[in-house]
Amino acid sequence: MLNVLKNKDNDFLSVSLEGRLDTTTAPQLEKELNESIEGVTSLTLDMNKLDYISSAGLRVLLSAQKKMNAQGSMRVINVGETIMEIFEVTGFSDILTIE
Repeated sequence: MLNVLKNKDNDFLSVSLEGRLDTTTAPQLEKELNESIEGVTSLTLDMNKLDYISSAGLRVLLSAQKKMNAQGSMRVINVGETIMEIFEVTGFSDILTIE
């Protein structure tokens, strides 16, 4: 299960993820981002409560990063140890701006 909490303020979008981002829940996040990302120049993904991410979840992050490269910036914050390990192993730590 994945909870997605969105907070949009003009051209700034903050998205908090809670639970598991996997094959089952990745389409949900992709849909929510696609609906909200129009006109956004700054996207923040808060992974404080994200327990797990699969390759399907990574694909959604990569897609969001590509969109944001064209229209602004994206940063990932509050990444836990488990998720950070996955980012490092997959090379995503080099692609994403992690704070």
